[in-house]
Amino acid sequence: MSKVKIQELSTPGCSHCASAKKILEEDIKPNFPDVEIEYIDMLSDEGQKMVQEYDVMSSPGIIVNGELFSVGGLNKDKLVATIKALS
Repeated sequence: MSKVKIQELSTPGCSHCASAKKILEEDIKPNFPDVEIEYIDMLSDEGQKMVQEYDVMSSPGIIVNGELFSVGGLNKDKLVATIKALS
């Protein structure tokens, strides 16, 4: 099983970011314990570099294994399918 890494680029007070985090914490972590999840503040130095690198125009930016997966929201079913395909 290959390692899957998900990075969430978010901003404080963002409702879409909170929804995405809830999906990651409640749906992804329990069902896919091998998936590594990292939360990155878009306003941090690291976050700003990633925003530019991946051209993230709205939050949250979801990056899966180094590729931009989605921006501005998170589709749980699409993410689950992607994790299964990568695992």
